[in-house]
Order: sequence, then C-alpha cells, then structure tokens
Amino acid sequence: QRQFVESGGGSVQPGGSLRLACTLPGVTLDAYAIGWFRQTPGKERERVSCISSRDDTAYYQDSVKGRFTISRTDAKDTVNLLMNNLNAEDTGVYSCAAGPNIQVACVMFSEYEYQYWGLGTQVTVSP
Repeated sequence: QRQFVESGGGSVQPGGSLRLACTLPGVTLDAYAIGWFRQTPGKERERVSCISSRDDTAYYQDSVKGRFTISRTDAKDTVNLLMNNLNAEDTGVYSCAAGPNIQVACVMFSEYEYQYWGLGTQVTVSP
C-alpha cells in the first residue's frame, strides 16, 4: 500500500549538481535502511548508495564515491542524495526503497530485500 515518492531529478550539463529527495508519506524513515538505485536502459538496476538503519552508516558505489552524499533530514521523513560533478554515466532513473529496520550495514541487503519502491525520478546529464 505504501510507495516512495522521489523528486529532484532533471537535466544538467556535465559537472553540474542535483539533489534528489526520497519520502515515504506518513512514515518516519530513521529506523529503516534506505537505498538509492539507478536504472539505465539496457542495463540492470544498480544500487548507487544506501544509508543504514539507525546508525546512518553510508555506502556508495565506487563510481560515485567522492561525488554523491546520502543523508537523512532532521525530521527523519526524507532521505536525500546530493549528486555533485555529474557525468553522462550518471544518467538514469533514480528510485529509492526501504530495507529492513534492523541495525545492520545496508550493503548486507540485496535489492530483493527492499520494499515500497518509488516510480523514480529522471536524471539526465548531457552537454
């Protein structure tokens, strides 16, 4: 019955920045691992970042390390993904989902353990 809502996507030039937001209406997210995933046509969906339940330990795909930052808001109802120095390879539909509400590193969970997938927000990076 629940589904995440993603926002903040758009079209930017290489080197630009975007901030994505992920919200599950009516739910406080602090107790859940949250993952951001990217889907590009012709490629499998991949996890680009996740933040762990409760202790907020963050993890990043190698290709985005140093450029992307995942964080929770003070209200704990939103998880953001700040994307800096974007390049063409970052293009895709970004969606978020919730992992288990246990204090385990979010990389321990496979994509299939995430729930409430949103429809995603499009990010396009091109000259």
